[in-house]
Amino acid sequence: MANTITWQIDPTHSAVEFAVKHMMFTTVRGRFKDFKGTIEVDEQNPDRSTVNVEIAAASIDTGVADRDGHLRSADFLDVENHPAITFRSKRVEGAMKKEGDRFKVIGDLTIRGKSLEVTLESTYVGTGKDPWGNIKGAAEATAKIDRRDWGLMWNQALETGGILVANEVRIEVQVQAVKAVPVVA
Repeated sequence: MANTITWQIDPTHSAVEFAVKHMMFTTVRGRFKDFKGTIEVDEQNPDRSTVNVEIAAASIDTGVADRDGHLRSADFLDVENHPAITFRSKRVEGAMKKEGDRFKVIGDLTIRGKSLEVTLESTYVGTGKDPWGNIKGAAEATAKIDRRDWGLMWNQALETGGILVANEVRIEVQVQAVKAVPVVA
């Protein structure tokens, strides 16, 4: 695309996080520490822009080593056989024009080798220049998924009724990206 600008996601100023209910009443939060991605913005047709992200599944971190080990196991992410979680956009709806604009990024989320369509409800936060002259842009996104759809079935019934780990997972993403400097031939 002639009018496409590439933005590299800055993992040191971005976050890929999740939240899930434990024992039906407590929220456990976690994040993935290792990820990378690009955003290709089509300036003429913003809805044709694309987002591609790759997350190292083993980088999951809830702050509890035993729980993280269980989440890496075949009961959940099975990182030995499925080392990456990916998101590849298929379309953007209502792409951002100004700060605060809301838009949707629809794409395939692949977990444990299974790809399903997910909609990220997104907000354009803004752009600015950092002290070193780099142009940065930011957006936030959320989604809710049912982990069972990707084969994450492990659970325990509770004596009082209900289940140990909720099926609904809230995904929360904060992205800061740096505008690539065009290469002049």
